[in-house]
Amino acid sequence: MQFILLQAQGTAPAAGGSMASSLIFFAVLFAIMYFLMIRPQQKRHKEMQKMLDSLQVNDRVLTSSGIYGRVVTIKPDKDVVVIEIDDTNNIRVEFQRSAIISILNSNKEEK
Repeated sequence: MQFILLQAQGTAPAAGGSMASSLIFFAVLFAIMYFLMIRPQQKRHKEMQKMLDSLQVNDRVLTSSGIYGRVVTIKPDKDVVVIEIDDTNNIRVEFQRSAIISILNSNKEEK
């Protein structure tokens, strides 16, 4: 019985040391996750927002559903963009502004 009590007393300080090392391990793990996952995602989000803010009429765009078209109207109050898909038949479709994933060529490049 005394052996068990002495053994329990001997392991108590070691448990406190492993607690600090596990805390450091989780802090390092969180820092790695932040720099490899969270920060690049925030950077991509800022670039996408900058691209959407620079969207203008007559820009050729690609939507997230794979539709190519030309911006005809931008409705900022509804966050909607009207895209003309077919020039010959005047087919126009409304998309949410966030559905645009790429500007293929803008007015700035044409001038």
